[in-house]
Amino acid sequence: MYQREGKTAFKKDLKNIRLLCKAIGNPQDKFKSIHIAGTNGKGSVSHLIASGLIQRGFKVGLYTSPHYKDFRERIKIGNTFISQRAVQSFVNEHYDLITKIKPSFFEITVAIAFNYFAKQEVDVAIIETGLGGRLDSTNVLKPELSVITNISFDHEAMLGNTLKKIANEKAGIIKRKTPVIIGEYQRKVSSVFKQRAKKVEAEIHYSKIIFSKKKWKRIATKATDAHQLKNFQTASYVLYQILKKYRSSDFEKAVENLHQNTYFIGRWHKIQDDPKIIADSAHNPSGLKPILKKLRKNTKGKLHIVMGFVNDKRLSKVLHLFPEEAEYYFTKAKIPRALDPKELQLVAKHFNLFGSSHTSVRSALNAAKRKAQKDDLIFIGGSIFVVAEIL
Repeated sequence: MYQREGKTAFKKDLKNIRLLCKAIGNPQDKFKSIHIAGTNGKGSVSHLIASGLIQRGFKVGLYTSPHYKDFRERIKIGNTFISQRAVQSFVNEHYDLITKIKPSFFEITVAIAFNYFAKQEVDVAIIETGLGGRLDSTNVLKPELSVITNISFDHEAMLGNTLKKIANEKAGIIKRKTPVIIGEYQRKVSSVFKQRAKKVEAEIHYSKIIFSKKKWKRIATKATDAHQLKNFQTASYVLYQILKKYRSSDFEKAVENLHQNTYFIGRWHKIQDDPKIIADSAHNPSGLKPILKKLRKNTKGKLHIVMGFVNDKRLSKVLHLFPEEAEYYFTKAKIPRALDPKELQLVAKHFNLFGSSHTSVRSALNAAKRKAQKDDLIFIGGSIFVVAEIL
């Protein structure tokens, strides 16, 4: 598993997934799909699009990664996880094939999802890429529409160390004569998308605000995660393109019923009040900036931050974003890739971030709870695996 072990588990080609899908009847060709890539926001956008379609009565498959608590979170129809029996049946039925091809964990999971959505005869499946796009296992799809949310630095060891190189990998999901929607116009990488779209004769759109400012303000005010306005804009524009007629009231319902429709968790996730505890799995600079801005805005008293990262994270890129006035509880998740909390504590001192180190996420959170007053705010983040342990 890439998520647990790092780049040694990452396979950069489509050979295995093509062999696997062909052997099980190419299920990815048996349902309509929307394919989504991007550095940040692709999970949120995927769930928002799914919620919008569900509000309209569509049977929607949803494939995302990684999971927080249960492997089956990755493969859902609406808010319902794939059954344990369906997972077991697939593995048992195709065990010899899996042994022969030796696909990765991610490749097997993608095949299970495609097979399940085909058998369940979904109206449409929203498929999120894992890493990149061009060589991602999901990229055997022939979607109705491709979506790229944005481009920023993350997973540079696999995707490249410049924005243009990263954009080139994401642009790999743009298919011949298939429309693509780009969530954010970024001058530095726009030429990459234009060249790819021109090469494969794909119509390219940049998402636009489709509702009035007044209506957008109402949606943002009602939403618990209003910092995600860019994701809202991208998702609503995609829904508008798919459904042709799409009202602000439809999108308001999609946002309001997001968790109920799709089991959306881990993003600005409120654990409790008095003191308020918020968790969010943002882990790179572009994802963390709006979260930390919102934290400052929402903290009446003192801010307590339970923080843990994976050991291949470039800490200098993220630690300078965190507020010096907060008290820190450095910790690690129960995965092989977790960075030692004492090492994190030492590096954090160079950025004037001070606090204590803890051997587990739970002990760090308990320490924060003991110190926090009623009006304080406790934030848990840095890694999806840290967040997963307290959900």
